[in-house]
This record gives sequence, C-alpha cells and structure tokens, in this order.
Amino acid sequence: MVSKSQKKSRLPEQIINFISTHHGTGKTKYFYNSFINAYPDKTPNDAAYTYPGPLPSNKETAILMMADGVEARSRSLSIYTEESINEMVESMIDGQIADGQFKEAPITFRDVETVKAVFKEKIKNIYHTRIVYPEVKKQEV
Repeated sequence: MVSKSQKKSRLPEQIINFISTHHGTGKTKYFYNSFINAYPDKTPNDAAYTYPGPLPSNKETAILMMADGVEARSRSLSIYTEESINEMVESMIDGQIADGQFKEAPITFRDVETVKAVFKEKIKNIYHTRIVYPEVKKQEV
C-alpha cells in the first residue's frame, strides 16, 4: 500500500516497493504478545496486529525484511554471545519463513543460509566485547 507521503515525495517505485514490503503481513509481535499476556482469556483481533503487506516479491525485498527483523531483535538481546546471536538470527528468519513471508519471493534455501551467515557475522562484529582500556595512574611525588 503506497502512502500519500510516498507519492508526494516522488520516491522511485522501487523504493516505495521496498518500504511497503519490509514488514510483509507479519504481526506486530510486541503488541500482539503483550495483549495475549495481559488478557489470556480474550481472543485478539489478529487483523489489528497484522501489517497490511504486500509480501516481498523479489530477493532484495526479502533480504531487507530479514535484515530489518534481525536488526530490531538484536537490540533486545540481554547478552551478546556467539550463541545468543546465532539463535536470534536463526529464530527470526525461520519465523518469517514459517509465517509464509517469502512465498512470493524467488529466494532459495541456499540464499537464506548465506544471508543468515552474513547477518550472524555482522551482528557479532557490531556487538563484540571490547577490552577496557587502562587509565594511566598518577604517581605520587
């Protein structure tokens, strides 16, 4: 769905396509899960928690969806270890696959595995632990 502001700003059609598909028809999981946790006896209105789409339709927009999800979820990790980063990337992208978000994009399992490997490495590089630089102690005279 193209917004008025996207048309008004005269964005190229390809950019508008990237913007409109980067969430696909996924759920706003934070709000959806929060509702379920707050009201366990109520059935949520799924449509109220679902992005309007469309789904990614090419390899590039599918990869953008993966990147957006992985980047957002990476900020919520409480610890940044190789294991936690690997698990986060795997579960994020596998969840998107399970939700059918890439069914209209010509992306292969090999492509997905390559993307996962690159994202894992990039996230590890961003959040790697750094050594604490020692301060020079003043010597008493």
